[in-house]
Amino acid sequence: MMIYGLIISIVVVEYLFGLWLKMLNVRASRREIPSSLRGVYDEEKYARQQAYFRVKSRFGLIESTVSTLVMLAMFACGGFAWIDTLAREWVTHPIGVTLVFFALVQLLLWVLELPMAYYNTFVIEERFGFNKSTRKTFVTDSIKSLLLNFVLMGLLLAAVTWIYYRMPQYFWLLAWGVMAVFMLFLQVFYSDLIVPLFNKQTPLAEGALRTAIEQFAAKAGFKVKDIYVMDGSKRSSHANAYFAGFGPRKRIVLFDTLIEQLTTEEIVGVLAHEIGHNKRHHLPVSIAFSLLTSLVMLYLFSLVIGSPSIAAAAGCAQPSFHINLIVFSMLYAPLNVVLDMLLNVMSRRHEWQADEFARVNGLGKEVSSALKKMSAHSLSNLTPHPWVVFMTYSHPTLYQRVLHLESEKEEV
Repeated sequence: MMIYGLIISIVVVEYLFGLWLKMLNVRASRREIPSSLRGVYDEEKYARQQAYFRVKSRFGLIESTVSTLVMLAMFACGGFAWIDTLAREWVTHPIGVTLVFFALVQLLLWVLELPMAYYNTFVIEERFGFNKSTRKTFVTDSIKSLLLNFVLMGLLLAAVTWIYYRMPQYFWLLAWGVMAVFMLFLQVFYSDLIVPLFNKQTPLAEGALRTAIEQFAAKAGFKVKDIYVMDGSKRSSHANAYFAGFGPRKRIVLFDTLIEQLTTEEIVGVLAHEIGHNKRHHLPVSIAFSLLTSLVMLYLFSLVIGSPSIAAAAGCAQPSFHINLIVFSMLYAPLNVVLDMLLNVMSRRHEWQADEFARVNGLGKEVSSALKKMSAHSLSNLTPHPWVVFMTYSHPTLYQRVLHLESEKEEV
């Protein structure tokens, strides 16, 4: 009963903390825009941005309220215990029970989230001119995502559960090894295997943009071979660019919306920022941090994986891998908040360093201009509350980045 009460308290406190951050952000959004950012929005577009921000904030509050109520109901009404019983009626093998259990939980979450995703896409994003997706694409994407999650998570869960039942004394270490291989595999092959299920990637044609990118890459000592354009406009007008893969499988991916919104010089500036991440080895550092936190999580889980009191919190008489994992994930949530906060602190530092790389290579103003254009196009909030930034932002604010990028200092 004590663990059950602790879980309910964690769920409620987490919801109230999120609500507090939302309220701080809404209040901060009314502040005057800093002088260095006043050119981002004209009066009409700023009014539109404020409307978009408030609509998204209210919708985010509805989403978090629904998910909190569902989680409370699942524990209060024995929902997880009922799904466990259902899974055991269908299969008898312990690994099969785990897979069926999590498949049913995932299916339930998918059904609950689908209407909210539909409303966000075809009402909110449509209203403010961001949505480019059709209903057919939305349905197809949703089904593909669900099936892909079944396959990937199913394979990982099957391997981890098998290790637990065969070698319980080494479970946490061997399971961590499997997760590490899984994570690295996805990192290397994500752009080759996952992205094509949803988007087309075509090589960037010869021309001024490709030449400018290759020239800067050569100047920066960065070997670039594969440059692709992705049809991001198929779903949204938001713009982006990223690097994918390692070593010989490394590629640059540009959204077609980025090419439409920015000049050649600004796109090169954005890629200079991404090259800065590569030069400072940020991706390996981030992966190492994630693997370390995964190791800690699995070790802690191994301490309670067979605890009857943990299973009792979900209304189950006997402990099992999947029930104890569900309960443990709720108990682990406060520590996860702290770890996510530390990851965001590290990520913001990495973004700062990548901006610095672009700036010292003479592209600071181009990156600054690109960020302003992308923020204006996406109706970004220019005055987030400092606490919200500290707790949840993976990037410095636009104001902080512009001051840095347009600075004349040699180092920051």
